[in-house]
Amino acid sequence: MTTTSSSTVERAFRAALYAGTDDTLDTGASLLAADPEADGELGRRGREFVATAWRRGWQPADVVRIVRRELDEVHVRLVAALIREQAPYDGPRGPRWSAQLAELPTAPPPRTDRFTRATAVLELYRLLLRLPPLEPLDPADAAPGGSAPAAGSGRARPESRVLTRVRALLAKAEATGYPEEAEALTAKAQELMARHSIDEALLAARTPGDGSGTGAPGACRIGVDPPYEQAKAVLLDAVATANHCRAVWNEALGFSTVVGFAPDLEAVELLYASLLVQAESAMTRAEAAQRAGGRKRTKAFRQSFLAAYAHRIGTRLAAAAEHAGTEVGEADARDLLPALASREAAVTERLDRMFPETTTTRLRGVNDAAGWTEGARAADRAQVRARPRLG
Repeated sequence: MTTTSSSTVERAFRAALYAGTDDTLDTGASLLAADPEADGELGRRGREFVATAWRRGWQPADVVRIVRRELDEVHVRLVAALIREQAPYDGPRGPRWSAQLAELPTAPPPRTDRFTRATAVLELYRLLLRLPPLEPLDPADAAPGGSAPAAGSGRARPESRVLTRVRALLAKAEATGYPEEAEALTAKAQELMARHSIDEALLAARTPGDGSGTGAPGACRIGVDPPYEQAKAVLLDAVATANHCRAVWNEALGFSTVVGFAPDLEAVELLYASLLVQAESAMTRAEAAQRAGGRKRTKAFRQSFLAAYAHRIGTRLAAAAEHAGTEVGEADARDLLPALASREAAVTERLDRMFPETTTTRLRGVNDAAGWTEGARAADRAQVRARPRLG
């Protein structure tokens, strides 16, 4: 870094990052475009912005999501490159963080003239500079250096065979063109997840302090993308509740934070993603039937459809979870109820610490009777109730 390049970057930042107008953005981009030697310092400052985001509680997927939501694809590619460049300096962060790094877009930013690229970089930095603090999902995320947790924290546990089977079942459910097959696959996946959660709770109750990672709840963020964010947030909340988790929706930033034990969080992520795909597929079929009957496709129909789907799915998931708990043996049942009560209390305590103040909201725009009816029917066809035990 030379004094000249550092001065160029500082002048560009003063012009573009804090005033926030197109004219000042052009001024900053012009300064950077005229000084190729400033590129190295510009990249270093970008990595600093990324590191600051980590200290504020953000994670790679969160940053990519907000950049995609607020800016364009070129900015997504730029921030993905910055995150990868910063990664060697972050230290170990655990499997969930590593998975987010592995899912970063790999396409490089498009080749453009220097002024256009500098403009995009400054637009990205302006957004990164203004990211608000988030609730840390893990104590390591709040530490200045982002140090890794102590050995035995459970963050490096491999995915269980049950969740591998669940993932495969839901992938088949999403891919099949036959609704009955999708229903059966989803129901089988839900059954396996419910059993897995019960097994984990019993194991934790009988082997306290075994270092398995089930001793304390964790948290993750799941994107809730437009359109119809409210209905999708309700669906996610229903899935979380049925799987012994709690969800808090951040409407402004486009995600929900889900608090729960590690196996349950994985189940929520898998089932929510699959149900969302299946709901949108069912909505497309319902809209086609509506058009065939002479009715135009409307926003109100889609909003009402997804709201009804979320409401009905929540009811049925809760019933399935309750039914799964009744299938355990008598000896297990004596341990299960206090184990589940203890885990629920731990999840609630963690949620209250992360979010001491929350509010409730009502769904808006749910006023299409046909949409509500079709959404409820689609949820009924999902058949998420518990099934007989597998052999």
